[in-house]
Amino acid sequence: MRPVVIAGVGMIPFERRDEDSLVDMLAMAGLKAMDDANLGDRPVDAVYVGNMASGLFNHQVSVASALVDRLSLMPAAADRIENGPASGGSAVKNGFLAVASGYCDIVLVVGGEKMREVIGPKATDIVACMTHPNAEYIYGVTLPALAGMFTRLYMEKYGVTREHLTLVAIKNQENGLLNPYAHIQMKITMEGVLTHPQAHVNSPVVADPIHLYDCCPVSDGAAAVLLTTEDIANELKRPIVTIAGVGQATDTHTLQERSDPTDLKAVTIASQKAFSMSGIKPKDIDVAELHDAFTILEIAESEHAGFFPKGQGANALAAGETQIGGKLPINPSGGLKARGHPVGATGVAQIVELVWQLRGEAGKRQVKGAVNGFSLNFGGFGNNVIAFVLRSKS
Repeated sequence: MRPVVIAGVGMIPFERRDEDSLVDMLAMAGLKAMDDANLGDRPVDAVYVGNMASGLFNHQVSVASALVDRLSLMPAAADRIENGPASGGSAVKNGFLAVASGYCDIVLVVGGEKMREVIGPKATDIVACMTHPNAEYIYGVTLPALAGMFTRLYMEKYGVTREHLTLVAIKNQENGLLNPYAHIQMKITMEGVLTHPQAHVNSPVVADPIHLYDCCPVSDGAAAVLLTTEDIANELKRPIVTIAGVGQATDTHTLQERSDPTDLKAVTIASQKAFSMSGIKPKDIDVAELHDAFTILEIAESEHAGFFPKGQGANALAAGETQIGGKLPINPSGGLKARGHPVGATGVAQIVELVWQLRGEAGKRQVKGAVNGFSLNFGGFGNNVIAFVLRSKS
């Protein structure tokens, strides 16, 4: 396979964007990525759009075709890619394969979702449509409910506490304050979330033991990457950041079918595949973006991806190892917890953040000396997971 370079990246702030349509957001992010790549009038061979549920959120389908037309990229091939909350990661994977195989030379990948067009309970219901229709959805299962059950099991098995969960929220919201693209721009404290007399009001229970500040916000937003060959990237005079490894794996649709519901097997296998392809080991990663839709997931994923032994992720967090300036900074962007989680955009936004970090362009949240990056995009509740290893050329 040919090396695949991320020649351009772009995103728009994640927030409530009432003034923009879904295609507006996709187009803005796509233009930013093409401009960042110095693409000029070079033709784009294909456009892949990561999007989970435009038909349900926005009553619009064929968004990839609409985007190609909006950006005047005809006759580029156009496909919408859907993999639940990992739709963005799947879109990047498809773009990677198109360039690596030689099928395409220049590919634009855009991920986006406009979730705030519906009220909160409706958004929760739409996201819940990814659960098993007969074994879960009909009984009222939602993603926060699954996260609550998973969190309780993980706490009992590995000694994770609510203090550990809150440390994830505190860290990522502090990182979000350094990110102008982040939806949540607010500092929180352990006292305010756990011990203050109004803590039950500040952070009410969502699905015990998950509280409000253990959950990501519902966001609108889009992010984009421009993928190409190393030769073309050099012609465009862009820094060389390559997708060195890609891994994807699945697990059973329902949690109750898993022999150990706390074992995120798809995370482990996808990560191992990405590391194997790249030739890079977990200990060589300088910065990671993990899918923290719920605070427990950052802790669990950091272990299953191979960065810490099982049961030690919370201790590493408490010791400051995952902060900016720590041994392995995790989610310097603020993660889903602070940056936001427009589901189709998330996997692409993770890659955008890593590219900024590996280029040294992340501003106040810059991880010093970052060369190798890792991202993990978590589909369903761990039943379809995609991992990437990125490397900058020194």
